Amino acid sequence: MADALKNVIAQSLECPVCLNTFNDPKILSCSHTYCKACLDNLLKCHGSHEMLRCPVCRAETQVPNQEVSRLPASLALKSLIEDMKDHYQFCTNCKSEDKPQAVVYCQDCGKYLCSTCHNKHSQWPDFIGHEVLAMSEIVSGKVSVRIYRKCKKHPKEDEEWFCSDCRRFACFKCVVMEHTNEGHRVIETAVYESSHIKSIEDLKSKADKKRSCFQKYVDFIDEQKERVNNVQKQCTDDINKAYKESVQQLRERKDILIGEVKGRTEGVEKELDKMKKSVVEHITHLTTIADVVTNRTKIPSDMDALAAHDTLCQDLQEALKQEDPNYKQPRQSSRKGKCVSFKRNVGMDVLALGRIVNAVAKNIALPTKNNMIALVSTPDGRMAVAGCNPGGVEIFSADGHHKKKIFKDIKIRGVGFLSDDRYVLLDRSNNITLYTQGYTKFNVMFETLSDNEGGIASLTVDSNDQIYVSYWNARKIQVFSPAGGKAIREISCNGYLPWQITSYNTYIIVASGNTNTIRLIDKQGVVKYKLTKSGDDLYPAVSQGNTIMIAALKRDVDLVSIDEYTNELKHIQNLVTDYKIEKPEIKWYHLQQYRSGEIAFCTRDRLYIFH
Repeated sequence: MADALKNVIAQSLECPVCLNTFNDPKILSCSHTYCKACLDNLLKCHGSHEMLRCPVCRAETQVPNQEVSRLPASLALKSLIEDMKDHYQFCTNCKSEDKPQAVVYCQDCGKYLCSTCHNKHSQWPDFIGHEVLAMSEIVSGKVSVRIYRKCKKHPKEDEEWFCSDCRRFACFKCVVMEHTNEGHRVIETAVYESSHIKSIEDLKSKADKKRSCFQKYVDFIDEQKERVNNVQKQCTDDINKAYKESVQQLRERKDILIGEVKGRTEGVEKELDKMKKSVVEHITHLTTIADVVTNRTKIPSDMDALAAHDTLCQDLQEALKQEDPNYKQPRQSSRKGKCVSFKRNVGMDVLALGRIVNAVAKNIALPTKNNMIALVSTPDGRMAVAGCNPGGVEIFSADGHHKKKIFKDIKIRGVGFLSDDRYVLLDRSNNITLYTQGYTKFNVMFETLSDNEGGIASLTVDSNDQIYVSYWNARKIQVFSPAGGKAIREISCNGYLPWQITSYNTYIIVASGNTNTIRLIDKQGVVKYKLTKSGDDLYPAVSQGNTIMIAALKRDVDLVSIDEYTNELKHIQNLVTDYKIEKPEIKWYHLQQYRSGEIAFCTRDRLYIFH
């Protein structure tokens, strides 16, 4: 009876989760008790939740701040466990009342044995294979004792059966009286334990596989993280390297810019120094002679003194004949230096610091507001600004002076010149008319497309006196002979609108409307080269050096930049950078160059001449 009671007490000291003696037992709100470590593990399974579900009754207990240590401890259970540890276990095999202290426990016999019984037990052939545990290992907790379950109703009977329906162990008597008649599924405890162990092993195997699967995933994440870290390190190294190189480039660029400023200004300073030196020498000469002549205290009397005095007076008279200083020359020289300025980069290429620019523009209001429609250089080196409303052609010199107005009554869309200096005019009805230098009209007819058929048109003349007319709506270019008549050929503009056209060697430069694109096409319409600048409107012209100039206009801020390009549309140099123009009412622009080198950029209202 005492052994049975001990077994019951021992079972009550086992944690339902780990099946070992309670270690730091904690009580849940449902009154069930578990080891603190087991509750910690259960709480981890629920992630960041503060609610813990009891494995026995499934009731939930709130765990403050996820700290299981803050749950109430089972003090009585802890005290009982300590008492059980300190209580000696006596031999359960000896028959005498004064039983000796046990030294081992046989798992198979379910008995505690003293040293005498242990010696006999180890000598019995049937017991040689039994699992025997030393009491020192049991007390230290290194091993667990297999408890033989005794029936609570029949304490002398072992619970050798297990009811699968009731999920409880039972003795043979209980099985016969309570379970068999109910049709319950009853199996031997050993069979259940074997099946349970196999089920646990299967679960463990699946858990190991699942854990391995997720561990591979973790390893994969670590691998990706390592790759990202490698990229971060590589990028950091590249950035540091680029930073050092950029700093070096900035230093070199700074030195180049400073040198460029010196190169542009030192020549002017030398010119001014040369002027100054000449004037200072004249001042010294004038002062010296004047002092010699005017500081005499005696009047010369002999012939030599008179001769010397006459000579000095004559030299002074010559010096006095020197014209007064002309401020125009040093002002002109200094203007070359004063127009030099540094234009800092704003935008993509900030590391280039900027450029040294010396573009100075004349801003000229056109005689008629919102009139300009075409711009072309005249054979005599001036600039012709053609108007569509009320019409006419305004002629401006390279210094910006308005010279005259011609063809006052013609509303013009395009103007050009043949090699014999005849005018070629394209009017608002898309009719072409030829005029002599004296403005006499030739009786030559050209079969162009009307405004309704072709839409707005543009005109250019090539070096072979062939006349090109482009049409917005028809999206093609017609080519005419100066003799008039029908077009000798047509060029199709597939996929783009010919906004402006300009003759260039054996090519035609086409500015496409609202596409920010310049195309260089041959006389058959094949696109040879193309240039696109996002965010800019592009306007081309042919330079006096037979290169291509392109004005790029930022419409939203009204800044114009002009660059020079090769015949393959490769950039050569910047000519004008971000020059602020006055905002026109109508967005229409043209670019040309004077024979003398000045660049003309024209809006509908104003003519800008860059020197």
